[in-house]
Amino acid sequence: MYDIALIGSGVMGTFHAYHAALAGKKAVVFEKDLQPMEASVRNFGQVVPSGFAPGRWHFYGRYATQLYKTLQSKCDIGIRNHGSIYIANTPDEAQLLGELQSQFANVGYHATEFTKAQILEKWPAVQASYATSGMYFPQEVSSESRRMIHGLHAFLMETMDIEFRYRTPVQELNDKGSHVEITTSRGEKFQAEKVIVCNGSDFKMLFPETFESANIEVVKLLMMVTQPLPKIQLSGNVLTGLTIRRYEAFKNLPSFSKLDPAAVNPLAVKNGIHILFKQREDGSIVIGDSHHCADVKESENLGFDIDVEVGEIILSEAKKIVNLPSWNLAQQWNGFYAQMKGDEEIFEAQPSQNIHISTAIGGKGMTASAGYAKEQIEKLYNIVFDDAHLTEPQA
Repeated sequence: MYDIALIGSGVMGTFHAYHAALAGKKAVVFEKDLQPMEASVRNFGQVVPSGFAPGRWHFYGRYATQLYKTLQSKCDIGIRNHGSIYIANTPDEAQLLGELQSQFANVGYHATEFTKAQILEKWPAVQASYATSGMYFPQEVSSESRRMIHGLHAFLMETMDIEFRYRTPVQELNDKGSHVEITTSRGEKFQAEKVIVCNGSDFKMLFPETFESANIEVVKLLMMVTQPLPKIQLSGNVLTGLTIRRYEAFKNLPSFSKLDPAAVNPLAVKNGIHILFKQREDGSIVIGDSHHCADVKESENLGFDIDVEVGEIILSEAKKIVNLPSWNLAQQWNGFYAQMKGDEEIFEAQPSQNIHISTAIGGKGMTASAGYAKEQIEKLYNIVFDDAHLTEPQA
């Protein structure tokens, strides 16, 4: 008998298991694949609490940032503290960066304004014709997405009372009142007092009718990475004017409505493109991304093909922002995540007394999952963590 079972071993399921074990509970995590294969490894690898306005998701991100740093100090999981830079291209975008700095100063989240000259000195690959000014958040981190979650699993199995069961799809959950009976696709049966379903965008195995009637959509993203460019200096999370126009943190600022839409390529808007860069440890540059959505009942219509035309738009916009000696690509890939439509932030449900669902967190997963999971475990067990497990106070 386990105290708690998590269905899904991405960042959501893993950080729920981490906090449950921190509370002294015996946890098991079921993963349908050989290892996590979806959003937790296909993401950009940027942890940016500055992307959320002051509120629950921003503070979840601040907690997660400190937790990532703590875990990295104990085991190399590919977390690097090189900060985030937002680079404005137009005067109205620059105005928003100043307002963003003031907004975060009110909640003790430090940011430093960068002039054009300072940007070009620290990130010499940035095009002088693009940069107007910037805002730098030194406390933010990036991750090596393809190895972070795997390294984290290995570390947690060694140091905490957490068991990971890979290649074990859960087919049925039966709440018996005192516990939940878990049946896998192989007919194996397990028992846990509590179950939390963190199933990402996999909506066909468990509670399909619940998800089909929910206000959920699936998002398809296109990302790419160059061949290694070790002589290029583009450290940290590099975010741009298209990001300023997209991220939630900017949308309630006084000058957001004054942004000139004519300054943006309409094809970028049509395809949900905002340009981000992140340099991997080997010197390659991750570039992206686009966003295309479909209702959860029609998510197959998003297809599995890489859209070459969309990729060309991304690269065309990226070349306006940075100057690389080579744009030869090593890989392109599609990522998928589920999100709520409209103003809803996450899908939560409780199909029975001992079964909970937390999914459709959208693009917030890498930044906010750890903080969200901490709060959910606190609620589930009526406890409050004192954050003594962090190696340094929250920023």
